[in-house]
Amino acid sequence: MRHSDCRPKDTHPTVSTAVTNITSNYLYSEIENSKARTLKNQMGDRKMRLTIRHLGFALAIVTASGCSRGSAALNGAAPSPAVQATAVPGAMVDPQIGAVAGGFRGFDSNDYPGDATMEKLHGTFAFTGYWLTNPPGENANSWQGKRGLLRQQGWGFLVLANGRLDNEILKAQKASTSPAALARKDATAAIAAARSESFPPHTILFLDQEEGGILLEEQAAYLLAWTETVASSDYRPGVYASGQPVPNGPGQTITTIEDIRAHVIKNHLHPIAMFDAQDACPPAPGCTVNAKPLASSGTITLSPGGDLIAWQYSQSPRRPELTRACASTYAADGNCYAPNVPTVLLDMDLAGSADPSHGR
Repeated sequence: MRHSDCRPKDTHPTVSTAVTNITSNYLYSEIENSKARTLKNQMGDRKMRLTIRHLGFALAIVTASGCSRGSAALNGAAPSPAVQATAVPGAMVDPQIGAVAGGFRGFDSNDYPGDATMEKLHGTFAFTGYWLTNPPGENANSWQGKRGLLRQQGWGFLVLANGRLDNEILKAQKASTSPAALARKDATAAIAAARSESFPPHTILFLDQEEGGILLEEQAAYLLAWTETVASSDYRPGVYASGQPVPNGPGQTITTIEDIRAHVIKNHLHPIAMFDAQDACPPAPGCTVNAKPLASSGTITLSPGGDLIAWQYSQSPRRPELTRACASTYAADGNCYAPNVPTVLLDMDLAGSADPSHGR
């Protein structure tokens, strides 16, 4: 989930919220001993939220994902791996590949690394992000048509679809296309792409919500119309969003994920699976395959608004203001490189399942 210009460092929100123990069962299965809590939805008006965004709360407006552009050779980056290499697997599905305490390793990248490289990466990672649409800032989708090969190699999937920035939603609105209408159009395209790629029914499709903080009115209308459209199909809705706490009144904070859940609960909408990007150290361990258990990503309680499915704990390039404590785990150029493949930069993820979207 990266802009083509590798997302400016001062415009990335971190998705933090914490992940409790995540099961690998279907999104709507019961989670033992989970507690639902009602989120306090004290939203200021649009003016206040825009004021907050312009008063230096940079984390409220930055994009939620890192800047994984794939090949360092294409981006002029010095290939310098920051993680230890592991053995390369065969093509057979192995439930132990990518397994760590409390979950499974995965990664996401805007650029498809290549068939041979993916097979090599599967020695370390159990699942991969898979774009149904052009990734953020891209004019093409290099992942298109690769599901069959990757499934044969044994990969699990985290299925992604690009969303809209606020200025795009407002531009469409001025042209007489409502946020909800735009969302339904985009969701329909994502559903068609998922079917074209032969993803099975009940696969979770994650909308990439790049901008963090409290959702503005038009952003919420777009996001919720998108997820409801997917929920009305034979697929299930998910959202990649920020869990980084931002100010929400005196002595209070809120995250984008909490805000989304509050909307879901208030409006009695379908639950949304959450993909939480949290690269701040701590709780994130930095660019390392020795990921911490999911439960260590922060403090979060499950709610009727949706379960937390995956955690993005490392981004490329790293954000210095959030990763000082784990800077040594990144390469000298600030990126996170793949084990065994020092030319491939990426974001590292963790999930409770080797196939978090249930896309195999």
